[in-house]
Amino acid sequence: MTSCILDRIAGRARDLGGFSVKRVLPIAHRKLIGPFVFFDEMGPATFTPGNGMDVRPHPHIGLATVTYLFEGRIRHRDSLGSLQDITPGDVNWMTAGRGIVHSERTHPDDRASGYAIHGIQSWVALPVADEEIEPDFVHHPAASLPQLVRDGARLTVIAGTAYGAQSPVAVRSPTLYVAADLDAAAVLPVCGEHEERGVYVVSGSVGIGGETFAIGELAVLVPGADAAITAVEASRLMLLGGAKLPEERTIWWNLVSTRPARIEQARADWLAYGQPGTTFPVVPEDEEFIPLPAA
Repeated sequence: MTSCILDRIAGRARDLGGFSVKRVLPIAHRKLIGPFVFFDEMGPATFTPGNGMDVRPHPHIGLATVTYLFEGRIRHRDSLGSLQDITPGDVNWMTAGRGIVHSERTHPDDRASGYAIHGIQSWVALPVADEEIEPDFVHHPAASLPQLVRDGARLTVIAGTAYGAQSPVAVRSPTLYVAADLDAAAVLPVCGEHEERGVYVVSGSVGIGGETFAIGELAVLVPGADAAITAVEASRLMLLGGAKLPEERTIWWNLVSTRPARIEQARADWLAYGQPGTTFPVVPEDEEFIPLPAA
């Protein structure tokens, strides 16, 4: 029998605003799964009173950022003037397009008292025709997202379509993004309507195609192959993917584009951040920023 597993990717530790994350995408041999070009699990982490997460203002082009939390709260600010706290089950969907700047920090009340944080940060690459659209930010509360129950599995359709449901989050290409909580021994068929699919294990362990996947591992599935997830124990998963984007993307720091020259232009623009007449507008009430890294 041919395996339905195309690839296995383990999350790699990275530092983000003073705490560790597990980075799954991009990796050298696999830049995207569907439109997903970046995928981090942040936490679980606990901050003591007086400490917190501080991701200072930084730029994006050519993508949409997606924040989804299991625990905690994050305060989002951006150069459009958006100020939005995100809590578990909500979706913050920020479309960078031609360029946006944002910060993500611990809420002041949480910083004073100490708190825990756990969630997923991902980026969705925009189709070529949409890479330079106007930037936008939309918040979707948890209650607005489809909730499904299937034989020991509880599903939230975060974005796109899955299992006969459609999220209200507007996407630019066919997208699969689902949070799933499975009881021990539950079996969940992987939604087969999408070309590229991945299954990431947040907690527990699962069997797929005769292989076992543990916390922090991503199973990349063979396009078109039938696949089912069996929970070895109670498990939390993220299903991600969608239609393959045909063009190669250059990914440098927080910048994504099909045109390397566009990345170079954004680099130059960020060097001039905060100066009059520059391309990247400032984030109101957040004067700090992350300097351009060395090439």
